[in-house]
Amino acid sequence: MLSDTRFSADKVRHREATSLQPHEVAEMGTAQPQKKQVAEREDGLFVFMDPPEHTRLRRLLTGQFTVRRMRELESRVTEIAVELIEAMKAAGTRADLVQAFALPLPSLVICELLGVDYADRRLFQERTAIGLNANATPEEQAVARAEMYTFMQRLVAAKRADPGDDLLSGLIHDADPPLTDAQLVDVAVILLNAGHETTANMLGLGTFALLEHPGQLEALRADPALIDNTVEELLRFLSIIQLGVSRVTTEPVTLGGVDIPAGATVVIATPEVNRDPRHWADPDAFDVRRERTPHLAFGHGVHQCLGQQLARVEMRIGLSELISRLPDLRLAAPAEQVPLRNEMLIFGVHALPVTWS
Repeated sequence: MLSDTRFSADKVRHREATSLQPHEVAEMGTAQPQKKQVAEREDGLFVFMDPPEHTRLRRLLTGQFTVRRMRELESRVTEIAVELIEAMKAAGTRADLVQAFALPLPSLVICELLGVDYADRRLFQERTAIGLNANATPEEQAVARAEMYTFMQRLVAAKRADPGDDLLSGLIHDADPPLTDAQLVDVAVILLNAGHETTANMLGLGTFALLEHPGQLEALRADPALIDNTVEELLRFLSIIQLGVSRVTTEPVTLGGVDIPAGATVVIATPEVNRDPRHWADPDAFDVRRERTPHLAFGHGVHQCLGQQLARVEMRIGLSELISRLPDLRLAAPAEQVPLRNEMLIFGVHALPVTWS
C-alpha cells in the first residue's frame, strides 16, 4: 500500500477524506467522487504530497543530508551523550531518564542540524507535545501550531540574512529555483518535530524495554557488537508510530479482500505489521539476537523516513553510552508505575525514573 500510487498521501487535495464518517464512506460505494481542480501546491508539507510535487522537495532535503554532515553529527552525538550522562552522575544516583537524557539528546542534535538555538528547545518541545496529544482541543492545537510557525518564520528570516553551515541555510541558499519562505517554514517545522520527538521516545521507551528484559540487556552488555541488532529489534518491537500511517484512495481498490471506495482513508496498523507471525518467528518476543529483517518503523516507499540513519546513530550511540557508563542502571520505580504516553500519537513514556550505584 505504501508504494501503490492509488493510495495518496496528499491530505491537502483530499481534506474531505478525513472528515467523512464511516457510514458516509459506505454510502459512497465504489463511485468515483468528483475530482476538484487544485492549483499547484505552494506549501512545503512534503510528507503530505505525492510525486511529482513531493519529488522536488524530497530531492532537495536528501541533498542536505550529506555524508560529511552525518559524519560530523555522529561525533557530536557521542559528545552530547557523554556530557548528559556525566551530568546525571554528577547530580546523584537517580534521574528521570526522559528529561535528563532521552529528550535533550535528539533535541540538541536537531537544533544543530537545522541551526536552531538550543535555548528555544522548550518552546518547540511544548508546542510539538500539544500537536501530538490526541486529547488536545482543536483550539489548543491551532494556538500551538501558530506559535511554532511564528518561531520558524523568524528563524528563516535570520538564516536568509546570516546563513550558517546548517541544513536550513543550505535549503535557503542552495535551492534552484529557490524555495519560498512559506515552503521553508513548513519544511523546517516538519523536520524539527520529527527530528526530536520520535527519537526521544525511542530512547526512553527502548531503555525501558531493555530494563524490563534483563536477559536481553545482559546479552548486549556481554557482546556490545549486538547494538545494531538491538536498535533494529527495538524499532520493530516497539513501533512507536502506534496509530499508523494513513493514505487516501484515489480510485476504488480491493485490498485484502475488502472493497474500498475512492476517497476513503486507510490506516496502516504499524505495530501489527511489525509483529506479523508470517514474517517473524515468535514476533511478540524481544530478542536482540534476532536476525535483522525489514520492518516498517521508518515507513516504506517514497515517504520512507528521511532521517532514519541519523535516528539509528542516536539510538546506537545513546544506548551504548548509557550501558557502558551506567553498568548497573535500573528502574527506580515499579514498572507498572512508569507513565505511558497512551494519549499521544507517538507512543513512549512520559517519564522513566532510573537509579544507579
